[in-house]
Amino acid sequence: MLLALLRLTRPANLITAIADVMAGMAIAGYFLILDADPAPVVWLCLSTVGLYGGGVVFNDVFDAELDAVERPERPIPSGQVSLGAATSLAVILLAIGIAAAWMVNPTAGWLAVAIAVASLVYDKFGKHNAILGPLNMGLCRGLNLALGISILPDQVFVWGALGLIPIIYIAAITMISRGEVHGGNTVTLRMAGLLYGLVIGCIGAIAQRKDQFGTAFPFLLLFGYFIFPPLWRAVREPAGPNIGMAVKAGVLSLIVMNAAWVAAFASFPLAMLVVCLLPLSRLLAKVFAVT
Repeated sequence: MLLALLRLTRPANLITAIADVMAGMAIAGYFLILDADPAPVVWLCLSTVGLYGGGVVFNDVFDAELDAVERPERPIPSGQVSLGAATSLAVILLAIGIAAAWMVNPTAGWLAVAIAVASLVYDKFGKHNAILGPLNMGLCRGLNLALGISILPDQVFVWGALGLIPIIYIAAITMISRGEVHGGNTVTLRMAGLLYGLVIGCIGAIAQRKDQFGTAFPFLLLFGYFIFPPLWRAVREPAGPNIGMAVKAGVLSLIVMNAAWVAAFASFPLAMLVVCLLPLSRLLAKVFAVT
């Protein structure tokens, strides 16, 4: 029962959410503050785990009937977890996520509320719309980056617009994921590849503006290495398994993208610290579903 509940939270994905807020903290400049208080870092990491975990559990709650047909092996349709128990877990996780953010400051608290609302809207309504669905899912990640920036509330207004970049990236992944069960469309896959390139270009341009392009370049190169080959295989053969691998690579590679943000705004060693989350996430991905 406990293992099945854990499966609902997508543990590998939770690590990528932590990388999001760490990138946001780097963008805000928190890691450059001498003797910075570590407590807000811990609270925001706990917050994003609760928010992301609650959001993906509610996704399975709302999809229980569909999963009974398309993915009967999942915890709810297989009977390993009751619908009531899954709903309770989702509510508790979202509550933890919001409460932990309020422990940091009101800006973080309201951003956590916004993330919870955006995730519920996606789970219940957004995913069923071909255009709004990817944007809605991307919004959740963009707000998650802003949640990290909110560790210094005044910096949200300075750098909050950078949340548009993960919105574009996650929108691309969501576009790809629509073909995971029944196969995909090569035009959609190629469009996602163009969006991937746009994201890398934007981060590189910002790193150049910060005079940190040389520091960020290795991470951008690694990022491209992880996301483009699986996508190209899916373009060549847009079958469900290939698309599933492309989606999985895109989600886990969020860690490397976030490392590039840290390299652009902080330092190479801190960026390497974020990259160290990748082996843990990939290990968890071998045990638990990512998509």
